[in-house]
Amino acid sequence: MVGESSIVADAESSGPLTGFRVVDLTTMISGPFATMMLGDQGADVIKVEAFSGDYVRAGGHRSGGLSASFLNNNRNKRSIAINLKNPEGRDMLLRLAASADVFIQNFRPGVVERLGVGEEDIREVRPDIVYVSLNGFGESGPYAAKPVYDPIIQAVSGLASVQGGSDDNPPRLVRTILPDKLTAVTASQAITAALLARERSGQGQHVRLSMLDAVVAFLWSSDMGGQTFVDMPVSAQRAASFIDLIYSTLDGHISVAVMSNREWHALTQALKRPDWLDDPRFATPALRDQNINARLSLIQDELKARTSADWLERLEAEGVPCAPVLTRNELIEHQQVLASNILVESDHPHAGRLRQARPAARFDLTLTSIRRGAPLLGEHTDEILDEIGVDTDHIAALRAAGVIEG
Repeated sequence: MVGESSIVADAESSGPLTGFRVVDLTTMISGPFATMMLGDQGADVIKVEAFSGDYVRAGGHRSGGLSASFLNNNRNKRSIAINLKNPEGRDMLLRLAASADVFIQNFRPGVVERLGVGEEDIREVRPDIVYVSLNGFGESGPYAAKPVYDPIIQAVSGLASVQGGSDDNPPRLVRTILPDKLTAVTASQAITAALLARERSGQGQHVRLSMLDAVVAFLWSSDMGGQTFVDMPVSAQRAASFIDLIYSTLDGHISVAVMSNREWHALTQALKRPDWLDDPRFATPALRDQNINARLSLIQDELKARTSADWLERLEAEGVPCAPVLTRNELIEHQQVLASNILVESDHPHAGRLRQARPAARFDLTLTSIRRGAPLLGEHTDEILDEIGVDTDHIAALRAAGVIEG
């Protein structure tokens, strides 16, 4: 059974970031996903939107006027709609920033300065704020001002080439927006690190992060061995295996992965192929890697003969790392997902019953929660302005003048 989320009606939180306020000017995925993680961990995230709203609001798979993508990247936030091109709108944002611990934006370099909400402007009203700039390619260089989407970063970072298998193969995209989401995870960690540093020093700082930075650092962990040694250049990346560790069975697909000698021995036992232990091509992990295509082809030939359930039972009995390959619909019903309560259900006041992934990191003392669903555009405008001391008459005047909406 899918777990129930702990949506708290009064939006109180016990998460580790309770008491911190984040002013969030980001749109699309990377920034909003980052700030949603902070909101999940207790931060008061105020989403500042133009009157047109975050572009993701217009996405498909909709219910109650809200897209699934917006719902899944903007829970635990409040929305205020401000016209930042109006001087009074800028003044309202500065008043809001004065009450905040973090100010985050993902405009292209130079835009926030033209709007009058760059680091210097914000730091004048809150000197110790953590100011965060997210962008595609960084602040300098020939690509700094280029418009960017996830596939563009996959192309430039080398990720598409890695996914293709070798320099001689056609590059391929990872079939999810990995750069966007990886940038989000990196940003959320960097923000909490900057807040920790501020707790110790009393000083806020500017955190700069590009999608290109995030993906290149990510790739260097495991995919850039040929580029690691400066004095040992490689002319072209040799081909990796062209066989994924996904195998066809008689009735479906499973994944099997072995690294150590013990696991290799266990695999030969499960497949009843002890003769592979005498094959000199597979005598060591290094040789098995060198002869990977031959090895994986042999495994695939064996696995075609029986059903997925049969093989998984045999492989698990021998201690071989293995799992079924699940579709998205199968995932939400899988026994491990259900037993771990990874998915939670909640009632959104406009979109109805939702199923979402819980906050991934679990804290045993400062519990995370889904306190509120993603907001309507400008839903909390009056509430937020009241919190920073704007009286009812002034709010009405701002609305009449086209400075705020909602």
